Amino acid sequence: MDTTIAPTPAPSAAPPQKEVIISAKDVVVAFGEKRILNGLSLDIYRGEILGFIGPSGAGKSVLTRTILGLNKKQSGTINVFGHDVDSLNEVQHRAIERRWGVLFQQGALFSSLNCRQNVQVPMREYLKLSQKLMDELAAMKFEMVGLTPDVGDKLPSELSGGMIKRVALARALALDPDILFLDEPTSGLDPIGAGDFDDLIATLQKTLGLTVFMVTHDLGSLYSVCDRIAALGQGKVVEQGTIKTMLASEQPWVKSYFHGKRAEAMNAAV
Repeated sequence: MDTTIAPTPAPSAAPPQKEVIISAKDVVVAFGEKRILNGLSLDIYRGEILGFIGPSGAGKSVLTRTILGLNKKQSGTINVFGHDVDSLNEVQHRAIERRWGVLFQQGALFSSLNCRQNVQVPMREYLKLSQKLMDELAAMKFEMVGLTPDVGDKLPSELSGGMIKRVALARALALDPDILFLDEPTSGLDPIGAGDFDDLIATLQKTLGLTVFMVTHDLGSLYSVCDRIAALGQGKVVEQGTIKTMLASEQPWVKSYFHGKRAEAMNAAV
């Protein structure tokens, strides 16, 4: 009998662990008697662009607003940077807030402020800087989003829809955030403008190392910039994964979404 002991193979390198930067567990949010989020759980990983999709009125934006503390949840936990947001005191919560930036669906610029002043709002709220330094920082943020500094003198009412989005993005970047929340960032833009905005988000994500949570219904964005996609249905995440995972899904709404007439041309290119 051969008693030779075969050498133990060298262990293969373990795959790198993804760092969870936001974790929602069993989150319930209700307005009156209607539950919008019904035990939703979702992890968001550092450095990814996550597209969050779902039927109209399903509660996509509700999750963003709940993470930000703008909606009250009835149960469940939300951890950001490893901290349970419910356990934070006011000072700690403000420190967390400085690390995220938000672009709301319609830009949500203050109509009475010019664009420079809009971008400086987070600086005034969280930092103690001279006006000269804030002006210089605002000019830098305009350049980052593809706008010239003279835009700062304009009121939001003087801007096109695409420029409003970019000014709102500049404001979201004002404090050099780690996380960027985007609520329907290409809504209302023509296909060329939407494509340019997607390219801008991808460039910023790579150069700044951002984590991006993007609520969207735009198939172009999902195909071109999202590393991963999560689909919301009946208050929970019903499917998540890469675009290929979504294309192969048998979940009824996801299948309809990615195999409908509007998706046919894009599917053919995958």
